[in-house]
Amino acid sequence: MLTTLRIKNLALVADLALELRPGFNAITGETGAGKSIVLGALNLLLGERADRTLIRAGADACTVEAVFDTSALRAPLKTFLEENGLEPCEEHQLVLKRTFTAAGANRQFVNGSPTTLQTLAALGDWLVDMHGPHDHQSLLQPPRQLAILDAFGGLEKLRQQFAEIVLGRTALEREKAALIIDEKTYAQQLDLLHHQASEISAARLQPDEETQVEQDHQRASNAARLLELSQTALRLLSEDEQALLTQAGALGRTLQDLQRVDAAAAPIAELHNQATALLRELQSELSRYADRVDIDPARLAELEERLNLIHSLKRKYGGTLTEVIAFGDEAKKKLLSLESRDAELARLNAEIARLDTELFKVGKELTAARRKVIPRLAKAVSSQLAALGFKQSHFDAALSRGESAIASGFDQIEFLFAPNPGEPARPLRAIASSGEIARVMLALKTVLAAEDEVPVLVFDEVDANVGGETAHAVGEKMRQIAVQRQVLCITHLAPVAAAAEAHYVVSKEVKSDRTLTEIQLLNKAQRVTELARMLGGQSDAARRHAEELLARHGLPLEKPSPKAKVGRIV
Repeated sequence: MLTTLRIKNLALVADLALELRPGFNAITGETGAGKSIVLGALNLLLGERADRTLIRAGADACTVEAVFDTSALRAPLKTFLEENGLEPCEEHQLVLKRTFTAAGANRQFVNGSPTTLQTLAALGDWLVDMHGPHDHQSLLQPPRQLAILDAFGGLEKLRQQFAEIVLGRTALEREKAALIIDEKTYAQQLDLLHHQASEISAARLQPDEETQVEQDHQRASNAARLLELSQTALRLLSEDEQALLTQAGALGRTLQDLQRVDAAAAPIAELHNQATALLRELQSELSRYADRVDIDPARLAELEERLNLIHSLKRKYGGTLTEVIAFGDEAKKKLLSLESRDAELARLNAEIARLDTELFKVGKELTAARRKVIPRLAKAVSSQLAALGFKQSHFDAALSRGESAIASGFDQIEFLFAPNPGEPARPLRAIASSGEIARVMLALKTVLAAEDEVPVLVFDEVDANVGGETAHAVGEKMRQIAVQRQVLCITHLAPVAAAAEAHYVVSKEVKSDRTLTEIQLLNKAQRVTELARMLGGQSDAARRHAEELLARHGLPLEKPSPKAKVGRIV
């Protein structure tokens, strides 16, 4: 549900913070007071293009922010946020924010993470269904209508079975397409795969050999210099007249004399013995190292050739030897598949034929089940429409066969509606009157409330050309829907507003030559006053009628709420 809506610098509003209730929320007020700003703000959060002329006079930017409680949302929100790199919800609170400036900057956020308008629109399809002049009506789209029909008839399992068969068949078709090529292309691919697989296989690569080859090559290419340096070190250590070991021997004899004179110098003499032993170990290691240095041009050429081969294969097939080896393995698999093309094609064709048979069987069963559901849905919706003022209207659904199978089946659907007797039924999306659309949507929502997954329903102009008992029926229908969904309704009809569990009024005042727009949550006494205004005035008869409307729904007494000054404009 929508818990909080905040609007800054949009049209007449300077700063509005609206706390909404669960269930049925009604918003009323004089024409031009600013009720439509709530709808405009929601549409912005649902990805609608921003109109910068709506930025409040004197302001540089407009911001709209909403908080949704997603604890009961059925849609896979967590996965969606992760896949789009967005922050997760904290305590099931989803925060949407939209900002646009007069200079043209447009920014949007989900839980504080920057995102795109397309992402906002995708989330909006899960969160809010709007019915009125600013349509955000998922129910008008044929794919959504088909999903609603299946949900009403309990056909989701059969539909999912069909979708899984389509998915498996599509994968097989992709495999088949990779094999069906002309003979010239076939020969070229065979030749290429032979070359790739043979080249990589012949190299006998090891995943970790590159480092060792590079080290061996470096030593081989510097062998002459390494031999020279090691031999120089040996001369300095033991072969020259002033070699370190020669000097160490003289030093040792001196330290022995020192020890004979003073026994306390024994540790010093021992340190000399250890140092001399280390020097002799160094001499041995240097000697062995020099013996291993091999100035071998043939070995150097061999290492250079191996290194060049490794670099060449990496340029062609992957950034590392592991990737090159994996490429070679995949080339072998493709080669084997191509070489056994005829047998593989036969297998794929047989499997596709089997799935086609199964697809036709399940699709036929799904279509038959849908045809049985349509009359029940049409009857239920027509019954609701009769209570909403369409006494002789006709609602139906036309099911037709599509051009090809898609995940939802072979069928296409179109909801049809004829508001008046003698008129042909037309597609619901072709109805011109927003009032008619809104009431049809209200009837559908009443019938489908248990199946529909969109948690917030917004209605505007549902009372167009409605009066008398029909108005009471409109209010009652919204109240029924609000048992399972949050409903926001902007209305001019007192019977509709009286059915709401929370009633807000929007008004304007002029102070210091500035227009101030206010919104207020009404208590019972204040509701009587507002409903009386909607009924035509503050006469005793109007107030008694207002009290009767509230009593009809047995609404609890609301605590008074102070007015919130939410907007100023000159």
